[in-house]
Amino acid sequence: MDFTLKTYHHLLESLIEQGYAFQTFRDFLIHPEEKAIVLRHDVDKLPFNSLAFARIQAGRGIKGVYYFRAVPESWDEAVIKEIASLGHEIGYHYESLTTCKGNREEAIRDFEKNLAALRKLAPVNTICMHGSPMSPHDSKDLWKQCNYRDYGIIGEPYFDVDFTRVLYLTDTGRKWNGADVSVRDKVNSELKLNVRHTDELIAAVSKGKLSPQVMFTFHPQRWTDSLFPWTKELFLQNLKNGVKKYFFVKKSS
Repeated sequence: MDFTLKTYHHLLESLIEQGYAFQTFRDFLIHPEEKAIVLRHDVDKLPFNSLAFARIQAGRGIKGVYYFRAVPESWDEAVIKEIASLGHEIGYHYESLTTCKGNREEAIRDFEKNLAALRKLAPVNTICMHGSPMSPHDSKDLWKQCNYRDYGIIGEPYFDVDFTRVLYLTDTGRKWNGADVSVRDKVNSELKLNVRHTDELIAAVSKGKLSPQVMFTFHPQRWTDSLFPWTKELFLQNLKNGVKKYFFVKKSS
């Protein structure tokens, strides 16, 4: 079974064995290590799954960044505070143009309100767009007329990482080569690692096939050792992949 916490343990162990430094996104922007891993987590839903990831990492002295949406299925204040207390970075997973149906004035007010609320729980220095694949609105477009740096934000992965040098690996679509089912979780880069399953990824790591600098994106709601939630997520993700691929990915291409 892929996308289990047991498999995740093995992935972390393989990265540790290769001598990578683990940095939060904030720290990577300020002082990137030559051989660095950024563990990014998009907390779209099931925040306790993200807490499980955060605890596993903390037990190994590893730090990552966790991006929370301002919706009930993601925003759990106790979870946010505990993840921050473990030494991880907290960020805002904004989707304001989607939430406000493309109205830019409303969207920036929505962004300001949610950022301020999240900063009451933990320091927030970076943000990351939530893809909202079935919406016609791309929330990154909010920054065509505004500047997130005006809000004390130092980075947004889709704008502030040189992906010609940093390998980007994401579990979007419940596979590591899911570009064909990804609407917005994409980067322009010639750096590729064509593996589908996590055991293939672990094998590639062990053979030294990863770039010196890598950003991983995890959606922790996909990762569990419990059979029923694992099976449910597999079924729903396969259904979602089909819808995205044939109705949204082609349209956005």
